[in-house]
Amino acid sequence: MSHHPTIAVVGSGPIGSAYARLLLEGIPDARVVMFEAGPQLTGRPGESVRNIADPVEKARARELSQGPQAGEFRASLGIPSATVVEGMFTARQGTHLLDFGGEGSAHAPTFPAAAGATNVGGQGAHWTCAIPRPAFSEKVAFIADDEWEELIETAEGLLHAQSAAFADSAVGGGIRSLLEEEFAGELPDGYGPSTLPVAGDPQPDGTMRWAGADVVLGPLIEPGNPLAERFELRDLTLVRRVEHDGDVVTGVTVEDLRTHETSFVPADLVVVAADAFRSPQLLWASGIRPRALGHYLTEHPVVISTVALDAEKISRFATEEQLDEELARRATTAADPVAAVNRIPFSEPDHPFSLQVMYSETTPFPMEPGAPYSDNRWGYVNMGYGMRKFPRFEDAVTFDDAEPDYRGFPNMTITYELTEAELAEIQAATERLRRAGNALGVFVAEPRLMPNGSSLHYQGTLRMGDADDGTSVADPWSRVWGYENLVVGGNALIPTATAMNPTLMSVAIAVRGARKAVERLGAGAEASAVA
Repeated sequence: MSHHPTIAVVGSGPIGSAYARLLLEGIPDARVVMFEAGPQLTGRPGESVRNIADPVEKARARELSQGPQAGEFRASLGIPSATVVEGMFTARQGTHLLDFGGEGSAHAPTFPAAAGATNVGGQGAHWTCAIPRPAFSEKVAFIADDEWEELIETAEGLLHAQSAAFADSAVGGGIRSLLEEEFAGELPDGYGPSTLPVAGDPQPDGTMRWAGADVVLGPLIEPGNPLAERFELRDLTLVRRVEHDGDVVTGVTVEDLRTHETSFVPADLVVVAADAFRSPQLLWASGIRPRALGHYLTEHPVVISTVALDAEKISRFATEEQLDEELARRATTAADPVAAVNRIPFSEPDHPFSLQVMYSETTPFPMEPGAPYSDNRWGYVNMGYGMRKFPRFEDAVTFDDAEPDYRGFPNMTITYELTEAELAEIQAATERLRRAGNALGVFVAEPRLMPNGSSLHYQGTLRMGDADDGTSVADPWSRVWGYENLVVGGNALIPTATAMNPTLMSVAIAVRGARKAVERLGAGAEASAVA
């Protein structure tokens, strides 16, 4: 190991950013090179596009998030417009479907909404910034509670967690009160209706500056900061292989997507933190193929609906004057229509689901003028229940060496099925959603189960475990079993059945992995210096 270790980080989302920062803070002589296949969307690397006030600029940033194949940007790289590639069909704004139906498309007939984001900051440039804490069986059993608590607190600091957002909304408070009445006595203490913890920084004018990977990178992207001098971010650079000599990783082979030149970058440690599909795909393409790689795929089945708030019900807790004040305040931040977010968190045994209730003055879909509740003065709530998917080996992304995808990697096939266990919880959660909606007002969009993959919370394909028994890819500190200096990160490591937004949990796991890597690399650098 060199006296000045080089660390290659694959992926620029919140997890890769956490590794970059903690490794540089922990190893004084280390250098981190971060590789991102997509472009930088904003002047500040990794910033949330929700902070872009200009709607045209925001739309442009989201288009670029579809990768170097998107729109005019795609043409500027010399890619023929007739080429059918990922990005031509977009899922949620800023993301692109994996199974887009063209040549080189992934195969995901049972997981049709699977999507990714290809840009600096990853999904962290587009996420809702929800960071609830995992609880009960969602937590990782082989991490002690006291350590887990400290890891979560550190992750909250990296993400700029706060609870001030939406707390001043009188209508949001009224929504909580109505939900508390409906579910009184059914939920454990501390797990009833509450505001949703989010990542961001409240501004003096009352707006929010939403967090992206930029807040995690922190000093690494501040000009003049000593840490920034040891950090390099290469966008539009695709990592083709993780190179290794036996069980020792030697570096990465990368392709510059501007010039299409390939080169080898030596590294003392490689951190693969792309996403739950492309990270295992890269390992497979590199000949790193643990039995569990790509298997145990989970997400959160999601049931959603929209409800028009009932004036008589909500006015028991909020006045017309307070509503007018909220409408006036939100008129100054029209780019972000969500005015308050409440939740009922996961708890066991009686509420193994996670409910989010987003208050807005508009619906997420156009309503016919003159239709009932089409101009509801008190606004609407868009509600969704997230449920568990229990890990099974059969639910997986697998790879075919004989069929290249549009980037030349072994193509993906996603196999996934909801079993009786999930269907029972989906039915129970749908009944709860109807109760919640009826307590608040009138449904203008009936509860419906979204297609598989809609949550964007993909987990398990790089799952961590406490034994190298073929059921996990990584050890308790995120190091790939059997490899000395290869670490993986992201939601894909989560080995449990969860119902909540996974980013906070994944950053906490990354904190643990980064600390262990600092121990190993730091000790190796010291030994090298002495020699």
